[in-house]
Amino acid sequence: MPGNKIGVVAATAVALGAIIGAGIFVLSGTVISIAGPYAIPAFLIVGIVALSVALNFGVLGSIMPNAKGASYSYVYGAFGSELGFITGILLYFSFATAVSVVSLGFGATLSGLLGSSFSGYSYIFSIALIAAVGLLNLRGIKNAAHTDTMLVITKIMILLIFVAFAIFFAFGTGHFSPSNFLTGGASGSIINNILEASIAIFFAYTGFQTVSTFTSKVSGGAQKAAKAIIAAVVISIVIYVLVIFGLMLLMPASSYGITANPLTSALSAAHAPSWLFILVSIGALIATASATIAMVMAASRVMYQISKDGLLPRIFRKYNKQKDVAANSILATVFIAVIMLFAGNVYIIAAISNFGLLFSYIMSMIALMHFHKRHKTDGARLFLYPYLQIITIAMLMLFMYGLPHEAFVINVILVISLIVIYYALTEVENKRIPRLRLFS
Repeated sequence: MPGNKIGVVAATAVALGAIIGAGIFVLSGTVISIAGPYAIPAFLIVGIVALSVALNFGVLGSIMPNAKGASYSYVYGAFGSELGFITGILLYFSFATAVSVVSLGFGATLSGLLGSSFSGYSYIFSIALIAAVGLLNLRGIKNAAHTDTMLVITKIMILLIFVAFAIFFAFGTGHFSPSNFLTGGASGSIINNILEASIAIFFAYTGFQTVSTFTSKVSGGAQKAAKAIIAAVVISIVIYVLVIFGLMLLMPASSYGITANPLTSALSAAHAPSWLFILVSIGALIATASATIAMVMAASRVMYQISKDGLLPRIFRKYNKQKDVAANSILATVFIAVIMLFAGNVYIIAAISNFGLLFSYIMSMIALMHFHKRHKTDGARLFLYPYLQIITIAMLMLFMYGLPHEAFVINVILVISLIVIYYALTEVENKRIPRLRLFS
């Protein structure tokens, strides 16, 4: 494999590494506690929306195959620095915060695996993981991607073993209870419960955008990168539905809550053999570690691209061409991820991360429509244009509406701050602001 190029399998593994991490090993119990019997339909609905976004990202990647900034690059290319700056910082903050969510799952799982004497060490373990992953990413994208491939294969096998045990427990030993699937969920309407659960679910799916930060490094370019993105989302939908089904076979939906280790909790309730408990715990550690690798990689490349375009200080432009890494951006991501560990419980931190992701996806859909109108998508296959794109934007806005109050307030303050900072810097630099007539 020439240079730092990675194959489509490795690219798919990076996407799966980011997708199958905190979402299923950490947040699945939260989803069941909120959506109750509707957890499986909720995962399917959000998965279909994520697949639509993934299909459109494949087209955007073909338009801008050398972009390192994912949604930021697409919005910047379509609308310029103002919307690009806001989208880019929100996206970067989302990726960095996502590192915190995933590492919290790692810390909780490791402290539980080691026993009660280590119960107070979960945050220490989380910080240690973030530091270790930062060092791994400093070694280069190729090393990080190949490490992710091995981790992803392992954790998928462990998840399938978990599902097989759940099926055997329910049907092979006569423990199946239909009531497991009929009770539980937060108080309120079905639609509100699904919307609230969608926050955790959407976080679980969105790791595929990591591939968009290194499309040019995938052998075969944008076309192969698009295949990696779509394959990762389809595989994750299947695995997620199977695992949620397995969780509800082992324990009633009403018994789940906001916890960072739902799979091991379900195994304990089913009195699973100790070897399986250990195996799934190891799987959770692997899953969260690989997701952290992918998220740190994506965040650092977004920050580098924003800096390269002159919208962040020059210090974040430091770049090692041989290893294909932006060292200072990686260090900044590690620092922010550690700080955000203490922003709230795992659901709140995931919701904070989701705002920027949802915003970036909405803006990316609009950027795609912008490019299409200007005939820059010629030769690219746009599915059901413009209906699919409009429906996807509407669904993403609906998910944003379902964000908890704390996350919404924090991100609105962040958006307002970014607008103020952007125009303050524009004034300091004495840049001329273009005056557009939106209506004749």
